[in-house]
Order: sequence, then structure tokens, then C-alpha cells
Amino acid sequence: MLSPRPALVGRARRTRRRAAVAVSLLLAAGCATVRNYEDPVQPVYAGGSPAGDRGGQTLRVVTFNLKWGRHVDRAAVLLSRPGPLRDADLVVLQEMDPAGTERLARALGVSYVYVPSAVHPVPKQDFGVALLSPWPLEEPRKLLLPHQHRFRKLRRAAAVATLRSPLGPVRVYGIHFESPAGAWDRVRRDQGQAVLADAAGWAGPVVVAGDFNGRAGPQVLASAGFSWPTEEVKNTAGPFDFDHVLARGLCPAGPGAAAAAEDETDASDHDPVWAVLAPCPPR
Repeated sequence: MLSPRPALVGRARRTRRRAAVAVSLLLAAGCATVRNYEDPVQPVYAGGSPAGDRGGQTLRVVTFNLKWGRHVDRAAVLLSRPGPLRDADLVVLQEMDPAGTERLARALGVSYVYVPSAVHPVPKQDFGVALLSPWPLEEPRKLLLPHQHRFRKLRRAAAVATLRSPLGPVRVYGIHFESPAGAWDRVRRDQGQAVLADAAGWAGPVVVAGDFNGRAGPQVLASAGFSWPTEEVKNTAGPFDFDHVLARGLCPAGPGAAAAAEDETDASDHDPVWAVLAPCPPR
């Protein structure tokens, strides 16, 4: 009996993923309300073991929406395989809870910062953004973002830290902007402006990565001078290109320095996206 051709298997997987994303957007439009963490300071979780011992002139960044953190073990396998996701200097994860974040950080042998936005009514657990790195993540904090989901009133928060990377200190922001079902592009533009305003107080390099739920947020950052290495990366969540990496003071490390990686483990309805950054050449 002949095995299915890889192209057909990949096409079937993408079809399933598009259907899953469509269902997720419908669920996001539901009217169940959430319990937001409105305190601008807490909760913030930090832990793990920074063990980075290699030098380098680049910074490898991965962003991955893990769909309520349901398949952390699959994600650990995917992020450990030889390829562009392995040995990332920064991994930004969305839709995580504290236990899943700690478990994944332990499996990869890295440090972490986790910031929940709310207790989400669908998975009935904390819902937030995590930063993982083999390098120290210092000065961890949360950044409350403006606006709420139009129906369930969920308010988003970014995870912020200073990454002590091989390139020196880098201010990093892990974000998950409001969904298309929950708000218009104007809301995502305002959330992008909130990140810009916060980053204005940092003179060094800045990385902003995560699920932008559209192109309005990245366009705000790009208009302010951020490089956008993932601008041409498409179909990261079914037919949508939601997941991006942008930077200030760092540029793509040459042609082909960003792409989406095929999630053969089906850890999520999103594909992980990676970018390799380097100091920008002198003008």
C-alpha cells in the first residue's frame, strides 16, 4: 500500500489548521466574560535556569502561539529538533499558563518570564504571554495594553524583560494583541502605540515579537522605524499572517533570515515563526 505523498499530507494538515483557526475565531467572539488581572505590576512569574554559553553575532528569535498551552510536550519536541527553531536566543509564546510555561522552560533548560492577562473562560485557566531564553531575563514586568475584547471584555498585557544576550542588553516585548473577532484594527494600532511609548524609554536594541492578530500592529512599529524581517511571512495561522518579529536597532541577518516553520507535531493551530537578527550596518 502506497503512503500518502508529502505534498498531500502537508495540504491536508494546512486545511485542518485553517478550519481550526476559523473555529478559534468563532469561539473568540463568544460572550463569556473573563477575570482580568488589572494590577499594572502583578502577577509576573520568573524562573528557570539561564545556561547560555555560546557567543555569536546574531540573535535568533522564535514566536509561537501554543493554543491555550495544550500541547507543551509537543512544542518541546518541535523546539528541540535540529533546524531553525533550535537553540533560539528568545522564544515568545502566547496562550500560556504558569504550569505549562515552567514545564516547557524546564524541558528546554532555559529561563522564563510569564505574564498572564486574565483567567480565560474557554480553557478556564490563566491566559498570557511567556518569554523563554538560555540567557538571563532581567527586570521582568508586565505592560497593560489599552482596550478590551468587545464582547467578553478581556484585556491584554505584554511580557517585558531585559535580555542579557550575546549582543548585549536587549529590551524584549512578548505580545498577543486583540483578535479580529474582539476588535477593529484601530485597537491593535493603539496597542502597538502603547508598546512604542514604553520602548521609547530604552536607548538600546528592542525586539517585539508575538501574535499581532493582523498587520495593523506591525505597521505601527514599522512606521516608527522598526525593522520587520517577517513582513513577507504568510499563512502562519491558517490563511492569516498573524505572527511576527520586529526590532529597533537590530536588522535581518541577511537574505532569508525569517520564515515560518512547519509544525509537524500539531502542537498548535499556528506555525512557529523565526527570525535571525544582527546589529544594523552603519548608514
